[in-house]
Amino acid sequence: MIARRLLMLTVGALTTACLSACAVPGDNRPELYAASAVDPYTLAAGDRLRVIVFGQDSLSNAYSVDGAGRIAMPLIGSVRVQGLTAQDVERAVAARLRDGYVREPRVSVEVEAFRPFFVLGEVTGAGQFPFVDGMTVRTAVAIAGGFGPRAYQGAVDLTRVIDGVPVTGRVPLDAPVRPGDTITVRERIF
Repeated sequence: MIARRLLMLTVGALTTACLSACAVPGDNRPELYAASAVDPYTLAAGDRLRVIVFGQDSLSNAYSVDGAGRIAMPLIGSVRVQGLTAQDVERAVAARLRDGYVREPRVSVEVEAFRPFFVLGEVTGAGQFPFVDGMTVRTAVAIAGGFGPRAYQGAVDLTRVIDGVPVTGRVPLDAPVRPGDTITVRERIF
């Protein structure tokens, strides 16, 4: 009888420890995600830029950011844009053009297409989707076909690169989504 009670207490303690360890994956600080959502947008692989050099139609075009975080432009070649804002790229391209190619370049850069976001787990259609400005986790799940029948619908795990490091944490459905985010919808326990 004592051995059975000891076994039941041990199993109960292990179950509680396992469930509490699984309750919060990674970094559970919603303010970290909220702060990064209002930071200026920085470019990365998968973005497509519209670069306009006024008076230089042959240089104005759409350029895709490659896996190394660069765009390749005529005359000036490869320009590193990874981690820069569109305004930073304007200054970098103008400086390179000013260096012997164009006397007083006026450059405009805008993001033509953002890199995709990803939805995994208990959704109807997991995969990669085009980003739309102003998205929340709820709209991202809707784009992925909605919650699956076994999905936990209270919160999701969101992985975002913050300061060059991927950070994963549990966020509510109203949390903003950024390009490149990965949303994982977990299965409910009961």
